[in-house]
Amino acid sequence: MAPRIERIVILGGGTAGWMTAAALSHVLAPRRVAITLIESEEIGTVGVGEATLPHIRFFNQRIGLDERELMAATQATMKLGIQFTDWARRGDAYIHPFGDYGQPAAGAEFQHLWARLYQSGKVSRICDYSLPIIMAEQGRFGFPAADEADVMSSFSYAYQFDAGLYARYLRRVCEDRRVTRVEGKVSRVSQDPTSGHVTALHLGEDREVSGDLYIDCSGFRALLIEGAMGSPYEDWSRWLPCDRAIAIPTENTGPLMPFTRASAKTAGWCWRIPLQHRTGNGHVYASAFLDDQAAEDELMAALAGKALRQPNRLRFRAGQRRTQWASNVVAIGLSGGFLEPLESTSIHLIQQGITTLMELFPDGGPDPADIAEFNRVMSLEYDRVRDFLILHYHATERDDSEFWNHVRTMDVPGSLDEKLTLFRERGLVMKYRDGLFLNPSWISVFIGQRVIPRQWDPRAEAVPADQAAATLARLKRHIAETVERLPSHESALAAYCPAKADA
Repeated sequence: MAPRIERIVILGGGTAGWMTAAALSHVLAPRRVAITLIESEEIGTVGVGEATLPHIRFFNQRIGLDERELMAATQATMKLGIQFTDWARRGDAYIHPFGDYGQPAAGAEFQHLWARLYQSGKVSRICDYSLPIIMAEQGRFGFPAADEADVMSSFSYAYQFDAGLYARYLRRVCEDRRVTRVEGKVSRVSQDPTSGHVTALHLGEDREVSGDLYIDCSGFRALLIEGAMGSPYEDWSRWLPCDRAIAIPTENTGPLMPFTRASAKTAGWCWRIPLQHRTGNGHVYASAFLDDQAAEDELMAALAGKALRQPNRLRFRAGQRRTQWASNVVAIGLSGGFLEPLESTSIHLIQQGITTLMELFPDGGPDPADIAEFNRVMSLEYDRVRDFLILHYHATERDDSEFWNHVRTMDVPGSLDEKLTLFRERGLVMKYRDGLFLNPSWISVFIGQRVIPRQWDPRAEAVPADQAAATLARLKRHIAETVERLPSHESALAAYCPAKADA
């Protein structure tokens, strides 16, 4: 067996670097592994994501973080889902909720019962049967209940926070856990001529940092996974043509809503993410269909509050590296791949890489079987998020711009085409073991994008239509009455995790 890993070197700070350091320093504490993080104040970070998915709550718990303290430190708000406006048609709006729709009936999943009744005009929109959607639309919040019989147990929640403050908070946590931070820029990488293993990172002419395992969190530069290991990048821009983004924070206006908004535009979409101290705004667009100035004008016209800074610009290519662990180098975050933040997956993919690494962390040196499994899991994760994002663009009826005509008529991966066909024809959501998004997520986007099942599970007809419609009407009233009793989102924040106004 190869010598045990005793020294880990993380290249790059930011969200990915400090999340990795915080997780490994907690999980590996009994093994007394030395962790060193190298970053340079001269090199900016992308500041991946302000919106998250519910998985981050369990990740934070697992690595020993206190939720209330973290939320206050990062100016966080609650997030119950993502609202999509103007995607299938101009004027449309729906919410992808972090929770379930209705209840199964006679063995048939809820979407089959709803589709049967919807086709006959006996029920309203499917959103009315989802507690987190109504909470989000009403601007209210309550914590999930433990009792599965309580409708308040039917959802989860995530955070909307300042990613820069999150990284800063994690850095303080890591310093308390004796993670060593080294200031500097890598000038050269040494590798063993026989094995190809990285042996040292050189900082200028007279300093070097050595380790047994190297984590590449150097962002789009991918200094180790590409620069040293030569791992190629698989470009997905033929399906996800958006390649640029502009971000700008503004003052808050109006109540803080517990959801992220993604509004479709001429050649992409704009986000709006409310935090306690400001609102994050941005425009993701395809430069082949819209020039930079027009994109900025479209974003500025959509702002609701006063801009707090000049716009920040970012260029990217959607895709991934099929090999994200090579030799003794593991890519985490943007160095391993990038998918636009339409479904708030950027921080989740960082988290997934860290979690998979922790589960496969070798007793000795890097093992080929562990490396192969890590690459398999991460590749599948990226593939399935990719398909979910493409669905938003491809399942549209919009034909009002060259961009929308392109994405509506383009060929899509066979894996997505199969999912679309199954749902459109039979109301079925393909199930799989690995992958981020579960049935309610797919259902929300399918139906929100006007992909309505033409047929349904025959078991959905076991209950007479009028009786089934009455049951759904009672559920709709129960959800509405439950939400009406909840405090406002802002009141819930003030009671649970108020942040300092001058942060």
